[in-house]
Amino acid sequence: MMMIRLKAVMTRMFQGKWLLVTIAGLLVLGTAVSVGAYELTKNTVTLSIDGKEKQVKSHAETVKEVLSEHDIAVGSHDIVNPSLDTKVSHKMKISWTPSYQVTINIDGEENELWTTADTVKEFLSSEKIQVTEHDKVKPDLDSSIKDGLTVELHKAFQVNLNDGGKDKKVWTTSITVADLLEQHKIQLSEMDRVEPGMDARVKTGGQVNIIRVEKVTDVVEEAVDYAVVKRKDNNLAEGRERVISQGVEGKVKKHYEVILENGKEVSRELVKTEKISDSKDKIVAVGTKEIQHTVSRGEPSSSSREFYVSSTAYTANCNGCSGITSTGVNLKANPNAKVIAVDPSVIPLGTRVWVEGYGYAVAADTGGAINGNKIDVFFNTKSEAYSWGRRTVLIKILD
Repeated sequence: MMMIRLKAVMTRMFQGKWLLVTIAGLLVLGTAVSVGAYELTKNTVTLSIDGKEKQVKSHAETVKEVLSEHDIAVGSHDIVNPSLDTKVSHKMKISWTPSYQVTINIDGEENELWTTADTVKEFLSSEKIQVTEHDKVKPDLDSSIKDGLTVELHKAFQVNLNDGGKDKKVWTTSITVADLLEQHKIQLSEMDRVEPGMDARVKTGGQVNIIRVEKVTDVVEEAVDYAVVKRKDNNLAEGRERVISQGVEGKVKKHYEVILENGKEVSRELVKTEKISDSKDKIVAVGTKEIQHTVSRGEPSSSSREFYVSSTAYTANCNGCSGITSTGVNLKANPNAKVIAVDPSVIPLGTRVWVEGYGYAVAADTGGAINGNKIDVFFNTKSEAYSWGRRTVLIKILD
């Protein structure tokens, strides 16, 4: 009896456990089916975050909710495509490009801008800021944009540059003359000069002059003139001269320190003189002997006094000439007159004379430069006077 009762209890316990297992299994199966059904009803979305794509599944109803599910806070300057309130559909593509705040400094003037550009070049292009090949950009155009970045743009301008006398126009972004020379790799020697100075500011259309200065030595061989020594000779007729020994020029070598600016000489200083050879004096004998000549046909009598004089020629039309001699002879009215200008202390005015190569004449005029044994003979024309030139002639006093 006891055995029957125990068997009945065990049977009831076994049947109860299976009932619990069955219920638990049904619950698990129901949950799995529910989860599977939930997952199967999600939309597949391609999400592009700052250019990087990934596929996600979502029950979100709008684009904004999808982004929010992935902890993406959309800023007011960000770019979202499609718009945030667009309803989500299966296989939709959603792209989000974050914006960054960038400071743009153009020649010292700053502005803060928002941008979604990837590089500095794209940023400047999106803001319609033109950059030429001569402009200077920092950082480089290919640099990536990041939040808080400062972009510096120095716009190039033209400057007139004269380097050693050669003009040209150059582009520059420099502030001072020193910066300009460095930018264009222009080197200066120790003596070169720059106008304006190195610290001067450069501006559009400004002028910068580089004066190339050099110091050179110039060696010149020069002649040293000889002296003329005159010696009286009683054996030589008065007024005559005879060269006893010819003069010889000496030679020296002069060293000059020459300063050139842009190739042109601006100063010359003698620093040294070297003697190459000495000069030799010219010795001239001057006659002092008075000679009485016999009268030949066509010449004055032997009783006249004669001597040699230095002679020049003049006309009535010379500068400052009145045409009237000191004794009152009007040479313009008497163009064929035979007149000489004399030193009255040597040949008194009014004296009749005979001049070698000129003929008979009257001492009727004087002159400021006619002193001693000198005379000035009158001719009607300048060509005759030029032809006479300067010569030593024999003069004979007739009365």
